[in-house]
Amino acid sequence: MLTIKARPLILLLCASAVLLLAEKYNGPRPPKADLPYLLHASSLIPTEELKATENEKGKETIASVPGETSTARTPLPEPIFLLKSGKLAAERLQLFKFEIKNGQRQVVIGARKASKTARPIPLIVSRLEEGLYRVEANQYLEDGQYGLSPDGSDEVFCFEVY
Repeated sequence: MLTIKARPLILLLCASAVLLLAEKYNGPRPPKADLPYLLHASSLIPTEELKATENEKGKETIASVPGETSTARTPLPEPIFLLKSGKLAAERLQLFKFEIKNGQRQVVIGARKASKTARPIPLIVSRLEEGLYRVEANQYLEDGQYGLSPDGSDEVFCFEVY
């Protein structure tokens, strides 16, 4: 019969065994660090890496990137991204839906009325192993243009859901 003092030790050993038996990630790996890749089965599609420009328009601050469509496309309404992290922290990524205006993809990032400011779409970030992350949209995305951007940065990783 186990003593009361031995039970925590056995629980700790069982928890350690479970962690050691955890499955190791065996899927595709991004060839370039700090660039999110769309995961399609066993292949990776690099997102379109751009710099956003900010413009003041009336009482709004609008971030925009050139072009009406992205070169990175996915039919999946809940896209999954793989990110090999170097300088870019996966936990700082935010997802926004763009509107197409004047040949550009735009999103309102600041407005006097809070209801006009775009809210980030929720993401789930999972660490697969040291420096490798899985990033998923936490809701279905409508067809359209989207961008992942680190909070406080002008870097944007664009893609299209079709």
